[in-house]
Amino acid sequence: MKIRDTNWMMIEQYLKTDDRCVVPIGCTEQHAYLSLAVDAILAENVAADAAEPLGVPVFPVIPFGHTPTFMAYPGTISLRLETLIAMMRDVLDSLATHGFKRILIVNGHGGNTPISYFVGEWMADNPSIKVKFHNWWAAPKTWAKVMAIDPIASHASWMENFRATRIAGAAQPTMPRTPIDNTKLKLMNPAETRAYLGDGNFAGEYQKSDELMDQLWQVAVEETRGLIAGGWA
Repeated sequence: MKIRDTNWMMIEQYLKTDDRCVVPIGCTEQHAYLSLAVDAILAENVAADAAEPLGVPVFPVIPFGHTPTFMAYPGTISLRLETLIAMMRDVLDSLATHGFKRILIVNGHGGNTPISYFVGEWMADNPSIKVKFHNWWAAPKTWAKVMAIDPIASHASWMENFRATRIAGAAQPTMPRTPIDNTKLKLMNPAETRAYLGDGNFAGEYQKSDELMDQLWQVAVEETRGLIAGGWA
């Protein structure tokens, strides 16, 4: 259930019988011809679809992350790492105050990975609480499905092109993007990054059939649901 569809009294009642919750976090950054909110949209949607049959509350997605590389693309918002970690600390502290003891963070953006290291530090200070950090797109079963569909998959390519992330009227290129040089990219400033990437796709086709994408989504939802349901010991 989505927190936005509840009131505080409903959550108070829920906490009498369960202590799990899900916190999705994404980013607002360029994704070529797809929505700037791809990472936020997908993190929230996979969290909500996974948690719904379990009756576990899903908080509104945190829409901003760490993405300094793309700051030359208008619409991108990047948090400093210190801000990102401080924000997550406040979120976890708040949840702990209310009595949530099993928390799944569903992450939709690679730049937010430092949170996974902070989580271990936070749990050391809060030993009665368990927190899992889940890169939903890179989880074993989901990534295996991506590779089975097409091993050339990357940022702003087909693997992020779902119905929910497309922009009406924004046509997708029909020719695949030649893979970029990631080693070179890591040394570039934002302006150089934009000049090198162009539209922003890193590699591969821009779109696959909805049938294939639905199959991928189902794997991702089921894998995420498994993390909510068990493995908390």
